[in-house]
Amino acid sequence: MLTSYRELVAWQKAIELAVLVYRLSEEFPKREIYGLAAQIRRAAVSIPSNIAEGYGRGSRREYVQFLCIAQGSLKEMETQTILSERLMYATSAQAKIVLDASEVVGKMLGGLIRSLKAKSE
Repeated sequence: MLTSYRELVAWQKAIELAVLVYRLSEEFPKREIYGLAAQIRRAAVSIPSNIAEGYGRGSRREYVQFLCIAQGSLKEMETQTILSERLMYATSAQAKIVLDASEVVGKMLGGLIRSLKAKSE
């Protein structure tokens, strides 16, 4: 039995992903500090934040809702990563590292959501 959201591997991997995104966006042009850099960081931070917030909610239904929000933020961050690569703010290798980590988090979120939904049926 988990005693904290910090024990969830999905949350741990989402934290690692957010760190990767912060490192990636450090190299963006300074003119993007309030643009794409800020947006990709917000989306990345939202992923583990929503996992944690959902865990702290009172019901399984709310937890699933917050995990779905985390998935939405994940897709948003992936889109912004692809955009940053196409704008040449990030190399293909840098984008691949983030997108590969994102895929791992996405699979974990999906499994967690399916598991919680199955328990409520």
